[in-house]
Amino acid sequence: MTSQLKADLMLLLVVSCWGFSFYLTDISCATLDTFTLNAFRFIIAFAVAVLLAFPKLRSISVQTLSYSLLLGLILSIMYATMTFGIKNTVLSNSGFLCGLTVIFTPLLSCFIYRKPPEKKLMLVAGMCVLGIALLTLTNGFQINQENLKGDLLCILCGLFYAIDLIITEKAVSYQEVNAFQLGVLQLGITGGISLILAFLLESPHLPPTPKIWVAVLFLAIFCTGVAFIVQAIAQQYTSATHVGVINSLEPVFAGIVAYFFAGDILSPKSYLGAALMVTGLIIMEINFSDFHLMYKKIIKIKEELKNDPK
Repeated sequence: MTSQLKADLMLLLVVSCWGFSFYLTDISCATLDTFTLNAFRFIIAFAVAVLLAFPKLRSISVQTLSYSLLLGLILSIMYATMTFGIKNTVLSNSGFLCGLTVIFTPLLSCFIYRKPPEKKLMLVAGMCVLGIALLTLTNGFQINQENLKGDLLCILCGLFYAIDLIITEKAVSYQEVNAFQLGVLQLGITGGISLILAFLLESPHLPPTPKIWVAVLFLAIFCTGVAFIVQAIAQQYTSATHVGVINSLEPVFAGIVAYFFAGDILSPKSYLGAALMVTGLIIMEINFSDFHLMYKKIIKIKEELKNDPK
């Protein structure tokens, strides 16, 4: 088995865990408030990351710490919108709408760097807008007031994650910033911010039942702590295109989990919208120029074989 195949399988495992995270968050929110849950999730994840990689966390630069604080704040907002969103809409919607990061990231890059968007980006953005309409509107194509708040919060989650990715990309371009330390520190900062907000706005308490403890620990250890480390390792051995395509499968896993574990059955219209969104996310991450170059090479080889006198 090649290193790239191993890396892709590792990322696929991570994405499947993230697909479960929507269902586990929904279970945990039945007894834990939003900031309390996120505090548990990120503080435990930070502790796991420190235990697994303590030697790599020495000699932290000022630049690494500064960007960690900024990214921790953004992650706190992102996970708050995701958790509140899950509480106020159906699980399938939350999974697909949070996955819009794949579209928001290049759109924000075009805005920041003042570059005209590619034709493929405009096509995919249109597909996702249509998909969102089919997924979230009622059968009479009217706004679903019952899920509107949650749907909007999940879309905001996708937007803030895109902001997080863009700032992270900028941060790790500096030689003074250690990417691994950045990833671990932002977990602790997110957990700290969530804990402060929990004491200010909520009444924090421990998970009341073994079932909730299992959900919280799985969220913290596998969906957050281990996932961040595994992703960092796997990306050394696979291409960005592979990572993007695999990550775009997260809404699919979320929808499957919602169907089998929560009995979340969508209408045919909603499934069509979800399919449009997933297709758009995958198209966004495919580099069609590679296929064109491959085609040209195949034609060239055929011509060489044809002209070969032997």
